[in-house]
Amino acid sequence: MNKMLSTAAVLLLAGGVALEAGAAQRVFNGLDLGLGNLYRVSPAKSRSISPENFTGEKGQGGKATDGTGANAARDLGQGWKVSPSVRIKAGTTFTLGEIEGPGVIQQIWMTPTGTWRYSILRVYWDDEAEPSIECPVGDFFANGWGAYAPVNSLAVCVNPGSAFNCYWQMPFRKKARFTMENIDRNDMVLYYQINYALTDIPSDAAYLHAQFRRVNPLPYKSVYTLLDGVAGQGQYVGTYIAWGVHNRGWWGEGEIKFYLDGDGEFPTICGTGTEDYFCGSYNFDRMGKYTEFSTPYSGLPQVIRPDGAYESQQRFGLYRWHIVDPIRFEQELRVTIQALGWRGDGRYLPLQDDIASVAFWYQLEPHRPFPKLPAKDDLEIR
Repeated sequence: MNKMLSTAAVLLLAGGVALEAGAAQRVFNGLDLGLGNLYRVSPAKSRSISPENFTGEKGQGGKATDGTGANAARDLGQGWKVSPSVRIKAGTTFTLGEIEGPGVIQQIWMTPTGTWRYSILRVYWDDEAEPSIECPVGDFFANGWGAYAPVNSLAVCVNPGSAFNCYWQMPFRKKARFTMENIDRNDMVLYYQINYALTDIPSDAAYLHAQFRRVNPLPYKSVYTLLDGVAGQGQYVGTYIAWGVHNRGWWGEGEIKFYLDGDGEFPTICGTGTEDYFCGSYNFDRMGKYTEFSTPYSGLPQVIRPDGAYESQQRFGLYRWHIVDPIRFEQELRVTIQALGWRGDGRYLPLQDDIASVAFWYQLEPHRPFPKLPAKDDLEIR
């Protein structure tokens, strides 16, 4: 292991401080995060799991003799795209991959069919019983409304036609296990690839966690909780929100608050408004309308507007990645956001909106079990 830069490696991993000019920016025994060191060799071993190589073993890709492409390849035989995807039957859970560590997940690509809120992605680190990532697949990839929206960011890219890409670095020491549960009544087809490297991991490397929540409607005069009950040391690195507005008018006056390490009634970090937190301003308004944008660290990539018939509510998808400004905690973390609009007389109006979210953070294990995922009917977009 490259012990000299283990701390710096983790800081880079989660968006911490930059290394000194001229310092070797090595991460995970030679793996690099940026273009600047691509020329440097590394002892890390590149591997990939897909339906063409479920185990990721060296020299075992493309050997399938049966799979979803077998009929199309019947005149060509083995090695000719025989198993490009998997079919996950309704009501079942499929293991996408199990990897023996140590190593780091570098990129995930997938194209799930069906209802994205009904496809539940779970990730388990080092033989843990409870997942560290548990989230409907669309929300995990910043597409929470079940309709395609392009995303062009450093952590997540969503490309035509419905290609989900994740670039969060995910170190693990003993094992990584990925599953997809299909809670829909219809089968789904999934093309996917998990690209990773087998390499030593610094002793202070934390594990990625992602937790989904939803409240619909938000009770009057209550705040929405993005994350609570986190215990341990780590850093908060990202927020995705699918926000459905039930009132007319502007909806984003509410403040986001980060309660760190024993904070009581009042937080250490308090924002100034919803659009401010997502790095926009003044209602995301240009020329009298909401304006979509997608940048490396923040975005409003999705605005679903009323169509005068069945699409009667405004819906928004927003992300904010704390890649260069992670929010660090030593013992505990709680994150909330207010839902506020305006009354006609210039007073704030507490809103009762449909809010779903994914909170992303790194922490040292063990982590506390997540709240129970909402039931299927409570996940439904309606």
